[in-house]
Amino acid sequence: MEIYVGNLAYATTDDGLKAAFAPYGEVTAVRVVTDRMTGRSKGFGFVTMPDAAQAQAAIDALNGHELDGRTVRVNESQPRPREERRGGFGGGRGGYGDRGPRRETRW
Repeated sequence: MEIYVGNLAYATTDDGLKAAFAPYGEVTAVRVVTDRMTGRSKGFGFVTMPDAAQAQAAIDALNGHELDGRTVRVNESQPRPREERRGGFGGGRGGYGDRGPRRETRW
């Protein structure tokens, strides 16, 4: 099960996040999401635990508790809506472009 962890401190690392979840069961993957340009944490991450019961125990234990000085939000990860993954409404194709709507010209 993939777990979303939000409101992370910018100083939280993959290792620190793994250490927080390890007491509740096997952790197979951890990723603190970082900004591509600056390399700085975006304040959220994901933890993967193969056993659903252990993952739920970790969620129940850690949600609303403090980690590295911040109260974290922990829940089951949900897929992003389709519109967000594409970057909007079909990539800006179609529409009127620079010209505005076409008008009928009467001579």
